[in-house]
Amino acid sequence: MPASHSPPLSISACMLQSRLRFRKHREQQVIVPVAAMARSRSMAALALLVLASSALPASVAVTSPYVRPPPRATLSLPRDDDADGQTPQQVHISMVGPDKVRVSWITDDDAPATVDYGTSSGQYPFSATGNTTTYSYVLYHSGNIHDAVIGPLQPSTTYYYRCSASPSRELSFRTPPATLPFKFVIIGDLGQTGWTASTLKHIAAADYDMLLLPGDLSYADFVQSRWDSYGRLVEPLASARPWMVTQGNHEVEKLPLIEPTPFKAYNARWRMPYDYAAAAPPSGDNLYYSFDVAGGAVHVLMLGSYTDYGAGSAQLRWLRADLAALDRRSGRPAFVLALVHAPWYNSNEAHQGEGDAMRDAMEALLYGARVDAVFAGHVHAYERFERVYAGKEDPCAPVYVTIGDGGNREGLADKYIDPQPTISAFREASFGHGRLEVVNATHALWTWHRNDDDEPVVADQVWINSLAANPACNRSKKKM
Repeated sequence: MPASHSPPLSISACMLQSRLRFRKHREQQVIVPVAAMARSRSMAALALLVLASSALPASVAVTSPYVRPPPRATLSLPRDDDADGQTPQQVHISMVGPDKVRVSWITDDDAPATVDYGTSSGQYPFSATGNTTTYSYVLYHSGNIHDAVIGPLQPSTTYYYRCSASPSRELSFRTPPATLPFKFVIIGDLGQTGWTASTLKHIAAADYDMLLLPGDLSYADFVQSRWDSYGRLVEPLASARPWMVTQGNHEVEKLPLIEPTPFKAYNARWRMPYDYAAAAPPSGDNLYYSFDVAGGAVHVLMLGSYTDYGAGSAQLRWLRADLAALDRRSGRPAFVLALVHAPWYNSNEAHQGEGDAMRDAMEALLYGARVDAVFAGHVHAYERFERVYAGKEDPCAPVYVTIGDGGNREGLADKYIDPQPTISAFREASFGHGRLEVVNATHALWTWHRNDDDEPVVADQVWINSLAANPACNRSKKKM
């Protein structure tokens, strides 16, 4: 029987202890502070915390004094010694609609684009055949890039699978749940350094349903073999849970005259469900798309910071149609999330103003649709803002979070604008990752886990209320 290949995904004892160490942030009713969450996660305790929060004063902006340990070297993972040209490698999965999964992998030599799968290890009663492609970049020639869509699948179920009928490798993944609660991991600017490995280790020790990545995956930066190394590095996690990604500036890889087509490697290796949509027309472009999870309770927008988003652009037209379709549903999503790469709000000195044009083009749309939170990367640090619209606090606007701190090789952005803007609630230049647990139709818990000398420490944690459940925001929306 082939060896099973799936990372441990249970919460570790150190993680439970670290949850007691978070900082308290007091905010208005839109974001609810939490104290000692490890003591109880029952819904009764949740209700008491929400009621108690209404009497608390507004939050005070915090800049963490934590001093980051030094950078770590870039990793380079070669192919396994026992692998041959038909051995599947760089396996990752993504969701396609509510009950299907796209499996992507690479072989050095020709191999069938087939995935055999089932719910018992070593037994594969189901099979799907997909497509194979390759690409060239200057003098580099990729391996055979395969992808196949499998399903329909049952929710919250572990499936065992093998790619290209390879007898040497069995992998497994767990499908996301069809109802709330739903647990996301969110990381940006991941790269492939020693800090990346530490971040991935912390994520692997957690229990989660899906990973979201707002751009800057491999930091290949024109060296295409780094894409291969990155694929091997993330495979243990990316083959076990769906990874939904969008592009960053490091994915562009455009060389005038020599390689004039941008995103060549990204589009070939990380195909997302841009050709599928539950209600609105699909985007038709791998650089931006949307999807639902938890039976439509959460809608996620993956937006493209480095493709046209201005007036008259295809992306802007699609976004309008996508958001308009939310209001036509019989049951509107409880939470709407958006991911971009360049942050729209940023008090770090790095990349100042680089997201402003996209914000000018799209902010009013997201505000009018009552998007609950916007996550960005690009700036290599962590920062959480209050609910903000047009530069001012607004109880019906999204929470903005910069989480470009996955572990990239360029290091941290540790210089902030002083004094800290009042709309900035917490900021710290450290590597780490975030977790968003949508607990029910009204509340989601956001935590940021700092990589504290290889130990995941909760440094920022808040409850986020659903704007769809806020009568005041719904009334003001109707008047817009």
